[in-house]
Amino acid sequence: MSSQEQEHLNGAGFETRAIHAGYDPDPTTGAVNPPIYATSTYKQDGVGGLRGGYEYSRSANPTRTALEGALAAVEGGTHGFAFASGLAAEDTLIRSLMKPGDHLVIPDDAYGGTFRLVDKVVAVWGVEHSPAAVHDVAAVAEAVRPGQTRVVWAETPTNPLLNVADIAGLAEIAHAVGALLVVDNTFASPYLQQPLELGADVVVHSTTKYVGGHSDVVGGALVVKDAELAERIAFHQNAMGAVAGPFDAFLTHRGLKTLAVRMERHCDNAERIADFLTSHPAVGEVIYPGLETHPGHATAARQMRRFGGMVSFRVTAGREAALRVCERARVFTLGESLGGVESLVEHPGLMTHASVAGTDLEVPDDLVRLSVGLESVEDLIADLEQALG
Repeated sequence: MSSQEQEHLNGAGFETRAIHAGYDPDPTTGAVNPPIYATSTYKQDGVGGLRGGYEYSRSANPTRTALEGALAAVEGGTHGFAFASGLAAEDTLIRSLMKPGDHLVIPDDAYGGTFRLVDKVVAVWGVEHSPAAVHDVAAVAEAVRPGQTRVVWAETPTNPLLNVADIAGLAEIAHAVGALLVVDNTFASPYLQQPLELGADVVVHSTTKYVGGHSDVVGGALVVKDAELAERIAFHQNAMGAVAGPFDAFLTHRGLKTLAVRMERHCDNAERIADFLTSHPAVGEVIYPGLETHPGHATAARQMRRFGGMVSFRVTAGREAALRVCERARVFTLGESLGGVESLVEHPGLMTHASVAGTDLEVPDDLVRLSVGLESVEDLIADLEQALG
């Protein structure tokens, strides 16, 4: 879909862009949703004469094009890229931006999969990294290496400790040494937070999570504003080939259209659950940016629309008690993902963050992470009450 054909969306609200960006009703049939173009190959109008720019579905597919246009629109970018997974997006981005001998800063409580990619895959390639508390601008300033640091990588809120990074502050630090700021916006979603508007250069998503929203598709995304950077990413996306398939792109695009209404309910439920846990005697600490006691609350209030659907807490009685909470939950499903309509519970130390065990990024063993879904909040609270019992 050309930019000219989508000009009517300029200045439109988030919900309108999420529903209409990337695709106009089919001129022949009037179909309001993009078809699933289940094709690898396209007939060319003569040698080198591409019809609509399509030649092979690794390079481009109309269903993926619609999703990528919508992703760019909701993130306030100009170019979106859809991948087979969040880690495929991250790997492609790192290899687009970095070369052996370069350095990047990562969160000291990064998602375990990101840490594994950087520490076990990218490091072998010759890229160096340093963990830093990305919620502390001074710590990041100390970690960057002028002339060597090419990327400052932030999650905000972080996974699973829900630390909040000052995006504008980190952008200033990164740009001062000639580096780019990459923000993993998975936990917040484009509805709650707009990193590009705050100075970030690249936004990363695991679209498996809130964007897709229904635990039925795996995907990833990158969104940028800069045309030269977009060209580099597009080259590597095609050269490396870890693209979203047409059916995955269709499901992800469908999920994006309801993101705004889903996030409002996620936030409503998470706020109620955080309040409940705060007063429970078995809980030693509740970690949720919406609580005024959270050290990043003021920053989150400044750069987020609301505070999200993720809640972490530490169980007073320790590791075994935390494991019992995970095992006894019934409405909360024991599972490693997040951002779906159903509520999930997990023990990060043994599940999503097992890859950081024994490192500086190791998470507390009494920590429980909740992805708060869209169920009746009374049922969710009752389930936690019995699980903590």
